[in-house]
Amino acid sequence: MIKNIFFGIAITFMASSCVSSKIYEDLKDKHDALKAENESLMAQLDGQGGNGEGYTIENLRKELEKLRAEKTQTEMELAAAKNNYDRMKESYDALEANSSSALTENLERNRKLLEELEAKEKALMAEEQRLAHIQRQLQERSNRVDELEAILASKDAKMKALKDAISDALTNFEGNGLTVEQRDGKVYVSMENKLLFESGSWAVNSRGYEAVVALGRVLAQNKEIAVLIEGHTDNVPYGGNGNIKNNWDLSTKRATAIVNILSQDRGIPKENLTAAGRGEYAPITSNATSEGRAKNRRIEVILTPKLDEITRLLNDL
Repeated sequence: MIKNIFFGIAITFMASSCVSSKIYEDLKDKHDALKAENESLMAQLDGQGGNGEGYTIENLRKELEKLRAEKTQTEMELAAAKNNYDRMKESYDALEANSSSALTENLERNRKLLEELEAKEKALMAEEQRLAHIQRQLQERSNRVDELEAILASKDAKMKALKDAISDALTNFEGNGLTVEQRDGKVYVSMENKLLFESGSWAVNSRGYEAVVALGRVLAQNKEIAVLIEGHTDNVPYGGNGNIKNNWDLSTKRATAIVNILSQDRGIPKENLTAAGRGEYAPITSNATSEGRAKNRRIEVILTPKLDEITRLLNDL
């Protein structure tokens, strides 16, 4: 009967093989120890001839109770170990599930971040291309500005040379109400009426004719110059006879008389010449004195470089 008990204990231990290997080994060691102790008891019983001398029923009963208690303890430990294993497995499964879910979320988040990064890279490339285009445009504009500045500098140099040439050509007429100035990129030749006309007349006198012809010789060498001839009067109303209505009419006829003289020079393109009458409405000084009125009665020849090339560059900016 004791053998059957021990055998049952062994079977129980063997049936608990689902626990972890370490726990299993510990329980197996206990089983082996109990088995050895059982064999030792059986050997002792056999050594007494099987009559049980030296062992009383009470002793065997106690020994059996002890073995049962140890078996119960072992079963409890085995159950506790199994419960612990189950909890650990559940925790592991939950952790694995959470890890999978977290991994999926991370992958999705990373995918979105990658898409955002790609979108930003594309936007950055587009912006870089736009900036490169703007930079090319700025460089082209800068080149045109440099070209424009070079043309303007060349025009200024030519106008200065023109002004010097006119001053040299009209040297003999200086001090007779004639001035030559360069300002705002233009050359202004101002001739008072006392050099050109008799009072109330629009016919150019001989001295004035010489001055205009000398001016024409210089203009014939500068065919890219636009020539505007403006006639000016003082504010005294015209009181002469003839087909003259007022100062404005008189100033226009005087400007036209100068154009007629210049147009006789074949070297001057006719399309370069323009006559305009300003009357009394563009004085250079006060008409309150005779000296002021004398300065206001004048012919102004305004020489302007043709700006077709400059206009083209400005339109391209």
